[in-house]
Amino acid sequence: MRLALCQIDPLIGAFDANVDAILAALDTVAPRQPDLVVFPEMAIAGYPPMDLLGQPGFAEREQDAFRRLQRSLPSGIAVAVGHIGRNESGLGRPLTNEVAVLLDGQVAFRQAKTLLPTYDVFDEARYFEPARERRVWIYKGLRIGFAVCEDLWSETEPVPGLRYPIDPPRELLDAGARLIVVPSASPFQMDKLALRQRLCSDLARRGGVPVAYCNVAGANDSLIFDGRSFLVGSSGTVEALGPFGRGELIVDILTDVEAGLAAADKKPSPAAKQGLPALPERWDEAERALVEGIRGYMAKCGFTKAHLGLSGGIDSALVAVLAAKAIGPENLVCITMPSRFSSSGSVDDSAALCAQLGCRMEHIAIEAPFSAFLSIMESHFAGSPFGLTEENLQARIRGDILMAWSNKFDSMLLTTGNKSELAVGYCTLYGDMCGALAPIGDLLKTEVFALCERLYQRDGLIPRAIIDKPPSAELRPNQLDQDSLPPYADLDAVLRLYIDRDMDADAIIALGHDESMTRRVLRMTARAEYKRRQAAPVLKLSPRAFGVGRRMPMARAAYEAD
Repeated sequence: MRLALCQIDPLIGAFDANVDAILAALDTVAPRQPDLVVFPEMAIAGYPPMDLLGQPGFAEREQDAFRRLQRSLPSGIAVAVGHIGRNESGLGRPLTNEVAVLLDGQVAFRQAKTLLPTYDVFDEARYFEPARERRVWIYKGLRIGFAVCEDLWSETEPVPGLRYPIDPPRELLDAGARLIVVPSASPFQMDKLALRQRLCSDLARRGGVPVAYCNVAGANDSLIFDGRSFLVGSSGTVEALGPFGRGELIVDILTDVEAGLAAADKKPSPAAKQGLPALPERWDEAERALVEGIRGYMAKCGFTKAHLGLSGGIDSALVAVLAAKAIGPENLVCITMPSRFSSSGSVDDSAALCAQLGCRMEHIAIEAPFSAFLSIMESHFAGSPFGLTEENLQARIRGDILMAWSNKFDSMLLTTGNKSELAVGYCTLYGDMCGALAPIGDLLKTEVFALCERLYQRDGLIPRAIIDKPPSAELRPNQLDQDSLPPYADLDAVLRLYIDRDMDADAIIALGHDESMTRRVLRMTARAEYKRRQAAPVLKLSPRAFGVGRRMPMARAAYEAD
C-alpha cells in the first residue's frame, strides 16, 4: 500500500484556504498514485485554535469547509484529514478532535482523539470530549488504526508523574491493526524528533506493524511545527523521513502478504535501497525552527518587513541572521543606537554584520534625548548617584525609537533578549523588551553561543569579534553582564533544573550548585514574573518556554528559594 504523508501549514480559522492547501497537496501527490493520503491533526481548522472553539460559528464554518472538501475530492483515493468532530453521545463536551477518512464522496471512517493533553502549551480537555472507543478501518484488505497525536504517548510520561489510564495503540493492536497511522500537530522542541521516532519504533516492535507519522508544518504564535513526517517499519527501523516544513513524503507499506513475498524473493526493503535517514544536526534544526517561527508569525500576522535594535552583541546579531533568512535581507532594517557608553567596536561590528547579511543599517544616536531626559530630571534626582534608573532610561529611549520605526513604516519589531535574561529579569520593561516577537527568548545564553558557533563554523555569517566579546549591556562605563549575574554556565545550569524540571533550591544545591547563587537565581526568577507577563511572545524550543507553557502567579512568595 502506498501512503502520502502531507505536511501542510494551515492558518487558524482560514478554513477555505486550508482546504485549498489540502487540494493542492493532493494534486502534487496524485501522479504517484497513493492508496491513502494522510493530512495532520486539525488540518482544516489549524492548530491550536484555543478559545475560538468556544465560538459556535468557528466549528460551524469548519464543518462547512469539511463538507466542501468531501465534495471536491477525486474518486478512488482515500484521504484521512484531521478536523473538528461532533460528540454524538449527548454527554460531555460537544466537540471532538478527530480524524475522518473520506472516500468516494463519503465519510468512510472516523476516529476521535482519546488522550487530550492539559500540560505545557496544551489544554485540549477544555474544549474536546475524548473518544469512547478505538476502532480499526479495513481498506484494501489492510486493517488500519489511527492514533491521533497524543494517543501515541500512552506508554510514556509526557510530563513527570503523568501516566494515562488508557493505551489507544494497544487497543488498536488488539483489534487487529496491521498499520498504525498517526496524524499529528506536535510542536517543535529540540531533540523531540528522536523522541517521536523512539515512541513509534517501540510501538512498531511491540505490534510487529509499520507506523506512519504525519505532522503539521509552519508556525502559529509561539509554536513552531517542523513537519518531519516519517515511516517506521515493522522491525522498528525508521525507513523514511520528511523535510522540515511544508512538503510531502511518499512511502510504500508492505502488507503481510507482500512482506512474505518480498522475503521469499529476498527483495530489499525501500529503506535498504535508499539508506536509512539520519537525524538532522540539532543546531541546524534549531536554526530552521527559529527561521520558520519568524517567517510564519510575520506572514500570518500580515507583516512583510521587520527591524531590530543591533547592539553589536551576540544576541541581536543572531536575531538579525535569523530574520534575514526568514524574510530576506532586503526586508530587514537593523538600527544601531549608540550612547555615550557604547564602544566603537560595537558600532563597527554591527556594520560588518549588516554588510555580510546584505541588509540595511540605520544609525540613530541617543545622546541627545538621553541628555535631555537627564536635564529634565536633574532637580528631581539631585543627590542620587547614577544607577539603574539612568541605565534603564537609555533602554527605554531605544525602545521608543524602535516602536516609532514600527509605527511609521509598518515594520514588525523583533526583540532580542535571551531566556537567561528573561528568567532573572535582566531586561528593561518598555525598553529592550519592546517588540512583537522574541525569536531567541527560549534560548539560554550558553545555547545562544552554541548556535552562533555552529553558524560561524558552517557559513561564517556572524563576525568572530561579536562571538568572542564579553557580553555587556553598555549602559554604564566598563559594564559587563557578569557584574550583575553569575557566570552564564552556572546560571543556565540552575535555570534548566528550576524551569524545566521544577526543582527547588534544596534539590538543586544537593546536586552541587552553590547555595547562595542558587537561592538568588530562584528569587530573581520568581520576582521577574511580572516582566515576563508583559513580554513579547517567545518562540518555543525547550520543554518549558516562558509564556502559555509556564503559568505562574506574579504576586507570591518565592518559597522554593528559601
